[in-house]
Amino acid sequence: MDGTYVDETARPAGPGRRAVLGSAAAAGLAVGLAGCSVPSTGRGRGAGTAEPLGAPRTPLLLQILAHPDDDLYFMNPDTQHTLDSGVPLVSVYVTGGEANGDNRVVSDTGPHVYDKAGYSSARHQGLRQAYATLLGMDRYTPWEKSVAELRGGHRAEVNRLQHRGRSVELVFLNTAMHTPLGGRMGLPSLWDDRSLQLPVVIATGSPLTRAKAYTYDSLVDVLEGLLADYSPTLVQTLDPDPDIQHSAPADRSHDSEQPGYSDHADHTAAASFAWAALIRHAERGNAFLATAYRAYYNRHWPKNLPPRVLAEKAAHLVPYGGGKDWQCGNPGGCGDYNVGGNRPLTNWKGWVRSTHYRHPGARLLAPGDGSHAYGVLGLRAVRWSRDPDDGWGAPEDLGGSPLAPVLGGATLADGRQLLFALRFSSLRGRAGANTREIVALEQASPEGKFGAWKGLGNPERGDDRGRRIGPPTAVAAPDGRVHLFVRNADRGISSRIREADGSWTPWRDLGGESVQEGLSAVVDGRGRVHVFAAGADTVHHWSQSAPGRPLAPVPSRLPLAVDAVAPVALGDGVQLLYRSSADPKKARQDPGSPASPRLTSVHADGSAAKPVTLDGYGPVGAAGGYVLGTDEQGRVQLVGAGRASKRTRGVVPVGPPTLSVHDGHPLALGLGVDAAPWSWRP
Repeated sequence: MDGTYVDETARPAGPGRRAVLGSAAAAGLAVGLAGCSVPSTGRGRGAGTAEPLGAPRTPLLLQILAHPDDDLYFMNPDTQHTLDSGVPLVSVYVTGGEANGDNRVVSDTGPHVYDKAGYSSARHQGLRQAYATLLGMDRYTPWEKSVAELRGGHRAEVNRLQHRGRSVELVFLNTAMHTPLGGRMGLPSLWDDRSLQLPVVIATGSPLTRAKAYTYDSLVDVLEGLLADYSPTLVQTLDPDPDIQHSAPADRSHDSEQPGYSDHADHTAAASFAWAALIRHAERGNAFLATAYRAYYNRHWPKNLPPRVLAEKAAHLVPYGGGKDWQCGNPGGCGDYNVGGNRPLTNWKGWVRSTHYRHPGARLLAPGDGSHAYGVLGLRAVRWSRDPDDGWGAPEDLGGSPLAPVLGGATLADGRQLLFALRFSSLRGRAGANTREIVALEQASPEGKFGAWKGLGNPERGDDRGRRIGPPTAVAAPDGRVHLFVRNADRGISSRIREADGSWTPWRDLGGESVQEGLSAVVDGRGRVHVFAAGADTVHHWSQSAPGRPLAPVPSRLPLAVDAVAPVALGDGVQLLYRSSADPKKARQDPGSPASPRLTSVHADGSAAKPVTLDGYGPVGAAGGYVLGTDEQGRVQLVGAGRASKRTRGVVPVGPPTLSVHDGHPLALGLGVDAAPWSWRP
């Protein structure tokens, strides 16, 4: 049932102007800014020469993809929920998706037709069909098509469709696609080579008839120009730092994974260009949220979407795939024929069956009573303060830019707050440094100011391995130590410890087996630190044998988790709540199979705990006898104290919500697509 609803949001910012690309008024966007596309290297409160943080604009979601269909495969259902809420959507497709030009179902034994311009056009039409359906319109609904004048003399095709107050714009940059089997240079080569010029594919039937080739600098500049013009409050990208994944050559020939990594090379390059542009956009003081999504990673881990969510997600790929017999009127074809029908569900790769974040975790930290919250806005750490009568105030800029989207934190015994972040310490193409580091920020006094950011280094050696680490998780122990954890390049866990005197131990590999991103830590009633993470076949557990002792792997027979684990100290032990599945690695199961994720309640030793019923999907939070999660429509829901409540109004949340329980009263809070905090008391 629905509970009484109290939604406290940030004070509204003034509306921002959003130019409409392709119209006469938008012709001749500003010439690109000179300078590099990499972050400043200072560790001060700000980010070098970064401008002051501005106020968020009118809510708008902008996606930067490598290929047509990346959003449908890897970002839904999030994109759908945002669009359904009425927030405008802009999707930028960096490549033409033309591959070798052979648009066919794999089982088709007819003659091969290699038409790159036609295949790119067919994939554009598939997107128009899919998004028309997402807007509740006929799949053949005509779109407004035009040509946008971009920075540096570049041009792109733009398609627009509006329906009942909702709108979608598709921007096709259409650079040549990387084809590993053909040996053709593409977006990955452009990221690596300063002198390369990458041509543009002119899709069949496009209003775009001429276009300039892209260089490394001009592509970053064009992406930053699009960010500046649209002023999004939320930006979604692919994964700039995919897992190291050693697979057999035979697997790669069918799966298109780049050798040694769990993703397509175009995905990595498009995400790298996107984050280079985001960093430059952030240095201008723009306030926005960013989310990076895993892609081919989905193939290697348990599937985490329940039947109805999966069925709806897969259904949106049907109009994208289209068919040769469809009468859409597009001269290049009516979709990406290998993706239509039931093929996303029967495909052994199983990509459609999961939605995973590169940097998972709640987007707000809310220590204590929830009167203050910490998050990342405009790639900087910020602090919001909440007035019970006036909602959330303006964000206080804590600097540290450019940061990954999720913070870690711990509260010291004297009440001072420690913040931890994963920092893009350098993001350079053209064989330049591409590094990440863990950084920390310490409060000088309880409720007081913060000092300067401090670098804690990286548990990995070398730039390539260093890019694979995850966002930090931290917990304060009763003995005064703070334990910091990150997932490392081998998919294990590394740790540093802040001693009671403020000094730090070196990084240490804790051993154990391979786990997913999304670590969680807790201290039990005896003062022992525990860490949990979802693996490929069970929940992996690290613990101290006694307070103050080193952490070590603990043998585990826990049911498999498909998302992060929520641990709750329960006496001398720990109770775990998480979504589990009987056989989630089976990629060919029907949407209604018994392998569907369900909420599991279990003690850390494997014994059953009091069951909790909470439908939906995604990770849950637990505290004070309450459990918080999202339902199948992405709405926040809470169970506890003998009742269930749903948040049925307010902005769409970005990422998992945070649960704070103070004096027995639950408070749910998080960040929304408007780049502002929200809070909800059921």
